[in-house]
Parts: sequence; C-alpha cells; structure tokens
Amino acid sequence: MTEALYMTDAYLRRFDGAVTAVAAEGLLLDRTSFYPFGGGQPADQGELRTPGGETIRVVDVRKTPAGILHATDRASGWPSGTTVSGEIDWPRRFAHMRYHTALHILSGVVYRQLGTGITGNQISAQGARMDFSLPNFDRRVAESLVEAVNVVVQEHRPVTVRFVSREEAKRDPALVRVAEELLPDVETVRLIDIEGFDVQADGGTHVANTSEVGAVRLDRIENKGARNKRLYLTVD
Repeated sequence: MTEALYMTDAYLRRFDGAVTAVAAEGLLLDRTSFYPFGGGQPADQGELRTPGGETIRVVDVRKTPAGILHATDRASGWPSGTTVSGEIDWPRRFAHMRYHTALHILSGVVYRQLGTGITGNQISAQGARMDFSLPNFDRRVAESLVEAVNVVVQEHRPVTVRFVSREEAKRDPALVRVAEELLPDVETVRLIDIEGFDVQADGGTHVANTSEVGAVRLDRIENKGARNKRLYLTVD
C-alpha cells in the first residue's frame, strides 16, 4: 500500500519515493503527496522525475486496492524500484485546500444555525458547491450563511488534523455531516478540527488557518428538489 503523506501534511509539495508497481495507466509508489480523487476534491496533478532528470507528468490520481495510482501522460518505462521525486501543482492544490476549508466552515454554520447535514459537495480550483437538505431556502438565507462563514474566516482559527476510531466517530453525529453511506469504510477516521468552532470527519486537504481561505463570496443558489438545495461559492 501507499503511504499517504497528504493525510498529515497538506503543505508538502515535494517528496521522494519509489515505484512499487507499473500499470497500463501509470505508476504506484510506496509513498506520495499526490491527493487522489475523493470526497468531492479533485485529484492533484504534477510531475515525477528520476535522479537522472527524466520527467513524466501526473494527470490524475486514484485509489486502488493495491495503492494510490498515479496516471501519467505517457508510459514511463520505469521498472519497480525506480527512485523518483514528486512535485505537485501547488497553485491548484492550494486552491483546493482553500475551497475545502471554506466548505467545512459552511457545513459548521449550516449545522449550527439550521441543524441539518450535507448531502454532497464538489470542489474545483475556481469554485465550490455544497448540497444540503433544507425545505426553506432562498438567496437571503444563503447570503446570511456566507456572511457567517466570513466571520469564522476572519477569526484566524487554527485548522488541525487528528484521528479517532470509526466507532468513536459514529457515536458523535456532529462529527459526520454527510449521509452515512458516504462515510468511508475505514477503521480510523480522520478529523479536521477548526479550533473552537467545528470538528468533522474528512479525508481531504485543508489550510492551516481559516484566514488562508480568503473572503468567501456567494456565487449562486439552485433548487435541486423539494428539500435538496445547492449553494455555490468562490473565494478572493
């Protein structure tokens, strides 16, 4: 299996590792800082290079039963055991981190003010959206939620990572805001702790302080059904 370095250090841009397997789509490594697609967050992109200077581009990253697969733009010809250095596309990753933390703050605001959880989310480098179950929702409500998000952003709250057992996480419904079927089937649950405000189960990458999110703006809202509502946001 692949050691997921991003789980404990979202700011690790470069790393060293070794090829453990070669697939038609790309390479598996013994360790990586590349985030694989999941939880509404896109996969990282970037480069892998050998000590001899040969470089190959990583265009997608996915979890597989054998480990984390780095899909590449061409066949490398590198055999198992090849030492590589990886570098992620940092501006793209950091944008994902800012938006992911913004959505966590929004989830905490919605839970505190409206008592509902989220039914889905999606992140890109240009924006993000969140779905939640709520019968009465309009632009006025959406604007008030985003205003509350910006209050938390401006409070400069530290954002940290910790781990608990799956059973402990399930005992506290406040820790798991997504529908239960969306909770990963894992023994240990990773928690994102926004100090003094909110704690949620999550496997994605986040900024270290809410101030790094920047000013959050409401883009638009959509009605996706009788109860399912969608809010789009951007950050400056």
